[in-house]
Amino acid sequence: MEIKLKKLLLVLLLVVAAVIGWGVFRKSAPPRVNFTRVKRETLVSTLSTNGKAEPSEWQAVRAEAAGLVSRVPVREGQTVAQGAVLAEVSDPSLEAGVAAGEAKVAEAKANLAALQSGGKPAELADIENRLAQARAALEQAERDSAALERLAQKQAATAAEAAAARDKVNQARLEIAGLDKRRGALVANTDIAAAQARLQDAAAALNLAKQQVAQSLVRAPLAGEVYGLAVRAGSYLNPGDLVANVGRLDRLRVRVYVDEPELGRVAEGQPVTITWQALPGKQWQGTVVRKPTSIEALGSRQVGQVDCTIANPERELIPGTNVDAVIRTAVAGNALVIPKETLRHDAAGDYVFLLAGDRLERRAVKTANSSVAAMQVVAGLAEGDQVAMPSDVPLTPGARVTPITEAKPRGAP
Repeated sequence: MEIKLKKLLLVLLLVVAAVIGWGVFRKSAPPRVNFTRVKRETLVSTLSTNGKAEPSEWQAVRAEAAGLVSRVPVREGQTVAQGAVLAEVSDPSLEAGVAAGEAKVAEAKANLAALQSGGKPAELADIENRLAQARAALEQAERDSAALERLAQKQAATAAEAAAARDKVNQARLEIAGLDKRRGALVANTDIAAAQARLQDAAAALNLAKQQVAQSLVRAPLAGEVYGLAVRAGSYLNPGDLVANVGRLDRLRVRVYVDEPELGRVAEGQPVTITWQALPGKQWQGTVVRKPTSIEALGSRQVGQVDCTIANPERELIPGTNVDAVIRTAVAGNALVIPKETLRHDAAGDYVFLLAGDRLERRAVKTANSSVAAMQVVAGLAEGDQVAMPSDVPLTPGARVTPITEAKPRGAP
């Protein structure tokens, strides 16, 4: 019994010693660290960001006159020609103004015609009648005077009778002269000028009334498609209210917001791919057409607005939508590539931890293009080098490690 107890104690001691030894060995063993090899790949350098789509050519159409919308002959998405009626604004007072203006123009024309013909018809007719009577009286007086003159020469009439006949002739002539002067005084040049001015004022007022009526018809300023239609029959519009937008939707402009540090990678002519979360799997292809001229705040970001144009032949992408954009900034063939997460940075610059035997070596590197997950290295590494992936174990230069190597750089294309 005593012997069995001793054997049991010996086994327990051996187990405890083994556990302690294993713990000591494990504690002194180098930590396990994942490594990846530097590979040569074709690296497509991209820049991912967001933006907003809008037509490349468009115009907001606004009401010019207040009133009730009586008719909207177009619908959302309809293609219209330039000048097509988008909405009709009803205002009865405008039509009444046109009628009143036409009446005033007609009256002013009649007054001017009367003045140009010599005066008002009634007054002119009266003067002409009196002139005719005066001329007839003059002819009779002249005949009577001549007859009395002959009789006076034959002493068949007195000198006083002959003088009286001459006086009647003179009176008739004076009456005719007075009527001619009165007829000439009916219309002065100033009267005609004033009548012409009144006609011009009436015509101007009529044109203004017609323009106001024309403004009640809201027309398309350019050919395109109607979108953002904001009115319907029965709604009330004030001057300046939005009626609709008209633009070309087969080709869109996308304002892409690029963070300030990344703007140096962007150039005109670079391809861009647009996606919209509302249509998963759908892509639109386009081109960078203009770089930003200023930096603006976008929330907490400082961005430049990069203009791109994209084809939208099926009109699936709606103006005003928020989209995602990927700009292909460069394509590097046969490039040395590492995963972005292997790249480290401090005050001295970019570096990686290189596997040298079973130890870590800090290696400074120079980078160039990058994709979403990979980075091109142009100096500091060679193909086949092994660089450390991120680890839970603190890594320091010269530290011994147990390397676990991946077949190819994770994240590389």
